[in-house]
Amino acid sequence: MRLAHISITGRGETDRFLAAVAARLERAGVRLAGTVQTNIARADRTRCDMDLRVLPDGPVLRISEDRGAAARGCMLDHGALEQTVAEVARRLDGAEVLIVNKFGKAEAEGRGLVPVISEALERGMTVLVGVNGLNLPLYLDFSGGLSEALPAVEATAADWCLQGVANHA
Repeated sequence: MRLAHISITGRGETDRFLAAVAARLERAGVRLAGTVQTNIARADRTRCDMDLRVLPDGPVLRISEDRGAAARGCMLDHGALEQTVAEVARRLDGAEVLIVNKFGKAEAEGRGLVPVISEALERGMTVLVGVNGLNLPLYLDFSGGLSEALPAVEATAADWCLQGVANHA
C-alpha cells in the first residue's frame, strides 16, 4: 500500500498541481484512475464553477451548483459527486495509480471518494490525494498516519507514483 497527500496553499493550486502530475504520469504510460479538478472563474459570481475530469479519459462533470450571484457556503452538487464516484470506481480495474483531487467535506464524513480510496489501497494501488489545510487533520485521522506528505514538486510526486507502480509490478 502506498498512500501520499499533497497540500498546497492558494486557491486552485493543489488542483493545478495534481493535473500536471496526472499529465506527466499519462505521458509515462501509467494507467490512471481518479479525478482532477478545474476551477472556472465567473465574473458575475463570487464562487467558481468546479469541473472534475474522470481519469483517464473523461467524462468531465460539473460538481458545483449555480445558486446565484449572492450564494455563499458550499456549492457542491452531491448528486454529481456521487456520479463521479461511480465513474471512478468503474475505472479501478487495470489502473495502477489513483489520483483524488481533494479529500473534502464529503470524504471527511466518510462519503465521496472514500470507498474508492479504500478499494484502491486494498488492491495495493498507489494513491495520491489532494488535501486542503482545513481538512488535513481529518485526512490524517482517516489515513491512520500511513499517508506520506509529499512536497509540491511535480517531478517528486510523479517519481513517487512511478516507484509505487514499479514496486507493485
